[in-house]
Amino acid sequence: MAISGIGQNYYQNNVETKRNTKNVNGTEKFALEKTGSTQELSEAEEMELFKKEFYEDLSKVTNHRMVSNAAVNISEAAFKAMKEDPQYREKVLSLIQRDWGDSYAPRNCSVLITVGATLNEYRADSWPVGYDSEFDVRSQNSFYKRTSDKKDRQKELLEEYLEKRAQSKRQQQELLDEKIAKAEQERSRLAKAWAGERQMAAASNAYDANVMTEIAAGGDSLPG
Repeated sequence: MAISGIGQNYYQNNVETKRNTKNVNGTEKFALEKTGSTQELSEAEEMELFKKEFYEDLSKVTNHRMVSNAAVNISEAAFKAMKEDPQYREKVLSLIQRDWGDSYAPRNCSVLITVGATLNEYRADSWPVGYDSEFDVRSQNSFYKRTSDKKDRQKELLEEYLEKRAQSKRQQQELLDEKIAKAEQERSRLAKAWAGERQMAAASNAYDANVMTEIAAGGDSLPG
């Protein structure tokens, strides 16, 4: 299952370090220093750290087996509200776990979560796999997105099934054509044999008739 989202790019280099080489009393000494270690993180940097941590928490949420694709759209106001209110953050995670962990039987679904600044703005939409074009559009710029290759595999299985069925039909048609050809050959052979027998019978009858004619003619020439 592939995982993507703009959250992956958040704050990849949160704290930069650099290695300083110093020579003290003829020996080398290495030290790691945090850039701006004496400075506090800016509000923007704190928010990026928060988003990174939230992204990691989302990656731990498990899907129900009926949820093939999942995504989360989160507004900036929602991030601010969750950052300022840890209870709201936990509630949102709990709701996402509920909706991704739910069963959408009898068909596999794609589930899109939308998170706003309040619980009233939270919503979960779902579409059956195969009819989820709106999910694809609305989840393009999602903060977090998790997709499955199950759709592609289903398409492959369908194509394999259709190909096997077409091949089976071709084989059945070939067998039928072969049976028809053999039946035609047998009919032709029988017709020829029957015609030959009729010819032989006709010849035999003609011969017998000729013999009888000759005998009759010979009898008429005998003296009385």
